[in-house]
Amino acid sequence: MRADQIEQLFTRFQNADPLPVTELEFTTPFELLIAVLLSAQATDVSVNKATRKLFPVANTPATMLALGEDGLAEYIRTIGLYRSKAKHAIETCRLLLRDHDGRVPRSREALEALPGVGRKTANVVLNVVFGEPTMAVDTHIFRLGNRIGIAPGKTPLDVERGLLKAIPARYMVDAHHWLILHGRYVCKARTPECWRCAISDLCEYTPKTPMPAR
Repeated sequence: MRADQIEQLFTRFQNADPLPVTELEFTTPFELLIAVLLSAQATDVSVNKATRKLFPVANTPATMLALGEDGLAEYIRTIGLYRSKAKHAIETCRLLLRDHDGRVPRSREALEALPGVGRKTANVVLNVVFGEPTMAVDTHIFRLGNRIGIAPGKTPLDVERGLLKAIPARYMVDAHHWLILHGRYVCKARTPECWRCAISDLCEYTPKTPMPAR
């Protein structure tokens, strides 16, 4: 995809949604970190349902650590892989208290050193909490990078690097949200809704999905 097309694509995203935000519910950096950790292979909706009950009880490393693995598991048992996520979250709380005075660190290296926190989670925290121009490549963004033609790649890291190189700097802080929301609600995995897509004329995906017959 040409640079002028990418510019036009993100201009349209910006005009449609000037201030995009994550759909995960949180009020502090720690809450976001835990929510993103819990969201692996789960929907934001399912995570929000669990954290609405969890965070009023435990929304700091100390209070969550006090729950213990079994206590935390009871709050998140409706989320996939909840036992391993409870284990990772409790150990993350322990390390935050021991190594970071209970605060969420700002460096990628420190974030990725936390249990259950990979590159994608670190990128979300760096972007949403600290406003850094990172690109967290989940299944939606990986699909869009290849399908739309902005940044084709065989791995999430390939797509991440391609997007960071291709997207103009002024759009980078919000680009992650625009792409995720577009992939979640319009450019869906099985049936992209091309008939209502604001960037259909720029997208390299063919053949375009026609509007379903009524």
